[in-house]
Formats: sequence, structure tokens, C-alpha cells
Amino acid sequence: MSTNQPGVAADAMQRKFNREVGLLPLLFVAVGSVIGSGWLLGALTAATIAGPASLLSWLIGAVAVLLIAFVYAELGGMFPVAGGGGRFPHYSFGSMIGFSSSWFAFLGTVTTPPIEAEAAIQYAHNYIPGLEVSSGLTPLGIVVGIILLLVFAGINLLGIRWLASINKWVMYWKIAVPVLTVIVFLIVAHNFSNFGAGGGFFAKGYPAILSAVSTGGIVFAYQGFEQAVQFGAESRNPKRNIPLAVIGAVLLGVVLYIGLELAFVAALKPSALAHGWTITAFASASFGPYAALASGLGLGWLAVILYIDAVVSPAGTGLVYTGSATRLVFGMARNRYLPGFFAFLSDRRAPVIAVIASAICGIIFFLPFPNWATLVGLVTSATVLTYGLQPLTLAAMRRQIPNQERPFRLPAMVVLAPLTFIVANEIILFTGWTTVWKLMVGIVVGFVIMAVCVLLSPADRRPRLDLASGIWLIPYLIGMTLISFASEKAFGGTNFFRFGVDIGVMAVFSLVIYFVAVAMRLPNDRAADYVHVLGAEQEAEDDEIALTDVAEVAR
Repeated sequence: MSTNQPGVAADAMQRKFNREVGLLPLLFVAVGSVIGSGWLLGALTAATIAGPASLLSWLIGAVAVLLIAFVYAELGGMFPVAGGGGRFPHYSFGSMIGFSSSWFAFLGTVTTPPIEAEAAIQYAHNYIPGLEVSSGLTPLGIVVGIILLLVFAGINLLGIRWLASINKWVMYWKIAVPVLTVIVFLIVAHNFSNFGAGGGFFAKGYPAILSAVSTGGIVFAYQGFEQAVQFGAESRNPKRNIPLAVIGAVLLGVVLYIGLELAFVAALKPSALAHGWTITAFASASFGPYAALASGLGLGWLAVILYIDAVVSPAGTGLVYTGSATRLVFGMARNRYLPGFFAFLSDRRAPVIAVIASAICGIIFFLPFPNWATLVGLVTSATVLTYGLQPLTLAAMRRQIPNQERPFRLPAMVVLAPLTFIVANEIILFTGWTTVWKLMVGIVVGFVIMAVCVLLSPADRRPRLDLASGIWLIPYLIGMTLISFASEKAFGGTNFFRFGVDIGVMAVFSLVIYFVAVAMRLPNDRAADYVHVLGAEQEAEDDEIALTDVAEVAR
């Protein structure tokens, strides 16, 4: 593609990522994204919403995310490119859906570094006063958060070697601390009678169990496995490593998070639950749940470790997500949704302009979302909306390019692909109307940005919009908005649809959109042309492996 940039600048625009990341570093990138602030605050938030039945919420979320991960494993193994999760739909439905997928993914990814920074600050407030008040971060807290975001960006500017190396050592700590916490809590405090206390296991009701999946931070905690796909252009042996990293990260996360919720509920004092699962039951744990419980159990040494981890764990996740967001921006530039200069790579193969742009966007999100909980729903919805487009892409690709090599192949695709699409849309429903309408505003902003970029781009960089194969997106988004607005009041809706009915309506609507979208996919020859361009990009990236010492990174 033309960049219209002379000399050195043009060479920088055409540089490719080096495939330097082996299986273990790639797995650590994915697992490091899964184990972030979700483990520090997710159990408390989920228990506040759903009570002891939050354990079921984690199981429901696990099944949902595993379905989505299997879809990503097939697509990521087929096409290991930078920002792949945002780019795959382009090859089956064209630029309109491709940009939408990239934008949804970017919204979910670029908001994660600030949410991780806010989690670290929320914990740090226990021993550094003045960072937070009841309404959110103080001006000092915001400054500290901005500094953290700038540190994330600075490390990413050093290149993938630095990112992978730092993340590897952080990961050893991030895995060890929560595992230690589960073991110690279950040994020292095993009040399993808490699961029947305060009105019983289902004290909060069935809608609360489903609401906790989205707004309780459960899907937010599980998400991150797709970062192995976003870094696909830098993976060695990607056709094997990407599927293994994606599925492995989810399985590790499921085991860890269910253990953490079990340990959290069992460690609560039974007397605190005498009047039900109210916020007062968790008052002592509201600022640093596990550390507060450890202190109450006389485990001061563990509380110190947890307070240290409260900075290390979210910071490690924020670091990886900063890199992921920049690769989505890079991918949008390569797909011509954004100006070509966003695809600029430095000598270290770092997407410099994309890193700077992502850091600025992350800083902006501190302002309207001053605390952890207010960002969780938005991040979850935007990310899951991207997830939902992937099974549509998978089903379309099975028809468009049936002979393409698939290192991992989703079994029973005709059943699991539509089921995954339904599950993704139900999760968005559970986030509630107050989150959905904000998400839709963000989507409209994205379309405005795309329109401006297309109009201002040189003729040779304007993407073909492929409106005929993407027009189904409009009724899809409108329908999602209306169903959310009319949903059960527990989901923030107008109660036009009672609980159960709204879920059924969303399932039927999702099935209709699924079959309409797949039927409107690009013609096979057009899809093959797009895939050919993608394949040429992969080959160019693969050719550069010889330019780097990959053995060093693999170690």
C-alpha cells in the first residue's frame, strides 16, 4: 500500500514486526492480562452483587469465555497478525465490519490500563492517604495514575523484547501470590457455612447471578486471553503457539478465580453476614479485600505481600494492554481505517505513534470514570462486542475459504458458533442499560472518526467500504440497544421485558442476526483477495525472523 512518505519515513512505515516471542512468553502475555485487578477486586464485587451464588457467576462466566476462546484459537492460528482480534472480520465482511470490530476492541483495550492503574491506587490508598475519596480518585490520585500510564507507554516504546522480558518476571509473582492466598485462606479460615448464611445461597436472586457475570467484574477478570492473538505478528511458530496460549490462559484463569471466590467467601466472619449480604458485610474489606481479610485473620505477613501485589499485578496487566491497544491502532492503520503514520515502527519495531495515541486515550478515560467499578461495565461490553463478531467471522470463513489451514479447528462449529454469538450478546445485556447506552455513544464516535479519516485520506489509501456485506450491523446495534432499554429492571431497563423474557428475546434476536450476517458475507472471491493480502503480510513478517536472535527471546 502507498504511504506517500519519502525516504526514511517511508521505510519506517513499511517495517514489519519481528517474530521474537516463544510459547512461554506468549502464554505469559495472555495469562498476565487475565490476572490483573480482577483477582484483587472481582471476588468482593461479585459477592456484593450475587452473594454466595457468585460462585455460580464465575462458573457461568467461565463457560462463556471458554466458548469465545475456542473461536479465537481457530482464527488466531489461521492468521497471526498484529491486532488480529480487530482485523479478522475485515476479511469476511469488509471494511465497515472490520473497522467496527477494531474500534470495539480498541475501546475495550485502551480503557484497561487506566482501570488497572485505578485498582492499584485504590489498594495503595490504604497506606498512602489522599489518593482516593468516596466518589473516586483525588487530583493527586489522577496524577499518580497518569504517571503509571506513561510508564506503561515508555516500556512499550522499548520494543517487544523489553515488554516480554519484564512481563515474564512479573508473571512469576502474579501467579504465585493468588495461589498462595487461596491455599492459606482455605487452611486458616474455612467458614464454608457462609455459603448458606444471610438468607441462603440464592439470597440475592437469579438476576443478580447473571448481572454479576458482567458488572461484577467476572468477564472482565477472565478477558485478556485474546492478547495472545493481538501479539500474533510477534509470535514464533504462531500456528501452534497462539491456540495453546489462548486456551491455556483461560483454563488457568478459571481454576484460579473460582478458587479465589471460594476462599474469599469462606474467609468472611460469619457474624458479618448475620443481616444478609449487604455492603456493610464487606465494609472492612472494601479497600483491599484480601489484604483486609488477611489482617483480620492475623496474617500480617500475607497482608504485606498482598499490598505489594496490589501494585505489581494491575501494573503488569496495564503494561500488556498498553501494548495490545497500540497493535490494534497499528492494525487499523494497516487496514487503512486510520492514517498511515499510525503504522510507523521504530528501529526497535515499536509502533511509536500508536503507543503515544493509546496513552493519550487512556489518560482521557480517567476523567469521566474516576473509579474501578464505573469502568468495568464499559470495558466488558466493548470487549464482548468484539468477541461477538468473531463467531460470525468464523462461520463465514468456513464457507469462504474452506481449504485454509486451520491448526486448531472448532468442533461442532454449526452449533457452537451461533451459541457463542448468543452468549456474547447476553453478557452485554447483563451489563445493564446505563452501560449499553454509553457504549453506543462510543460506537457512534468511532464511526465519525472513520468517516473523517476516509474523507481526508488520499484516494489510494481509502478502503473499500463493502456496505452490502456490512449493513446488518446497523439493525444489530439498534436491536441490542432497544432490548437493553426494555429489559428487566435489575439490568437497568424499563422492565417492559420481565426477567427471563428479555434473555429469550435477546437469544432469538441474536440467532436472526447470526444467520442474516453470515448470509450477507463477502463473495468468496472477494474474501479470498483480502486473505491473499493478509497472507502476503504474514510472509513478509516471517521473512524477517532471520534478522533477530530469536533463541535469546525464547529462553
